[in-house]
Amino acid sequence: MQGVMNGVKVLEVAQWWFVPAAGAVLADWGADVIKIEHPVMGDGQRGLAAVGFKSTEGNVDFMMQQSNRGKRSVGLDIAHPDGLALLYEMAKQCDVFLTNFLPDARQRLKIDVEDIRKVNPDIIYVRGSGQGPKGPQAGKGGYDATSFWSRGGVAHSLTPPDLANPVMQRAAFGDSIGAMTVAGGIAAALFGRERTGEASVVDVSLLNTAMWVLGPDVVASPLVKKEGGFIPRFSRKQAPNPVGNSYKTKDDRWLLLMMLQPDKHFADFCHKVGHPEWATDERFAAAPERFQNREALIGMLDEMFAEHTLAEWTEKLADIEGPWAPMQSVAEIHDDVQVIANGYLPDVDGADKGHFKLVASPVQFDEEPLELRGPSPEMGQNTEEVLLEMGVEWDAIAELKEAGAIN
Repeated sequence: MQGVMNGVKVLEVAQWWFVPAAGAVLADWGADVIKIEHPVMGDGQRGLAAVGFKSTEGNVDFMMQQSNRGKRSVGLDIAHPDGLALLYEMAKQCDVFLTNFLPDARQRLKIDVEDIRKVNPDIIYVRGSGQGPKGPQAGKGGYDATSFWSRGGVAHSLTPPDLANPVMQRAAFGDSIGAMTVAGGIAAALFGRERTGEASVVDVSLLNTAMWVLGPDVVASPLVKKEGGFIPRFSRKQAPNPVGNSYKTKDDRWLLLMMLQPDKHFADFCHKVGHPEWATDERFAAAPERFQNREALIGMLDEMFAEHTLAEWTEKLADIEGPWAPMQSVAEIHDDVQVIANGYLPDVDGADKGHFKLVASPVQFDEEPLELRGPSPEMGQNTEEVLLEMGVEWDAIAELKEAGAIN
């Protein structure tokens, strides 16, 4: 069933990735998402294209496209009295108000909860933040690299202790996880309003999102007092489970075995890789023996995997029962048979930008691949269209443009 949120109207007053990407998910699900942008400056993320976040093929501003596809953009200066009045009129017709503006900005611009609820008491008000809505640093801004990756413990957990420099996240890594959380919270709030008639204020922070992602580590940290935490750190050569380990192939690629039930999968693995004798070797026949002799087995597996390329191992391990995966590059994901079969990279017609692929949000309904509703709009592309739908006359639109309230 495409369009599970058909009829839901979302008013987005947000910038960058975290919260706008949640709006993109809602648009994927069928919601009408109206993105408010300053008529001159637009979403701050648009400026990233000028510093290298832009394709070398087709002039695609891929950061904006992935996090804003399927929306309509209205160029509106909400600091202008006429612009704010228009925003309130839009809010009257919407189900959700979505923002990541900081508390002082929301108060100064008169778009805080009480302001929007004055014109629409039934609207679901949604805030994305760095550190949460309460506490001494609730008003402090944060990107995912600070609030999620660094403060949330992810960088510390993923950086090997012997590495000279901390591991850094990829672009919008925590933002994308947080965006799905925001979208899920909105779906729950809409369901709750349908059942109870009460509209919620929804809060999602990047800090809390990181803690959820690291849930096992965070919960275990005060309970398990040993070096390396509840999962002790082992070198790859001393991994406690040899078939839960990474191995390098002949062409210097890597694959990961993750057989968390080794007694169940070990014999099948040995037969499929051409070494049935390992399954009956008394050193490896059961988990306790494999643990005691793990360095020897890992050495044997190292030698074995080094005999063939990753492509050859992908073919050899295709029918193996135990879980494993090649360590693919993002370029290789485009050709992954499961990605293709499930429509995880739908094609978008970007008009003058040409055709390009965007990543589908990871929820499907009734096994139907998502059909994206179009590319990200240009800044203010839909201003007149949305105002006309609201009943604003052409003469009034012209006056608003002249006053600088809209573009």
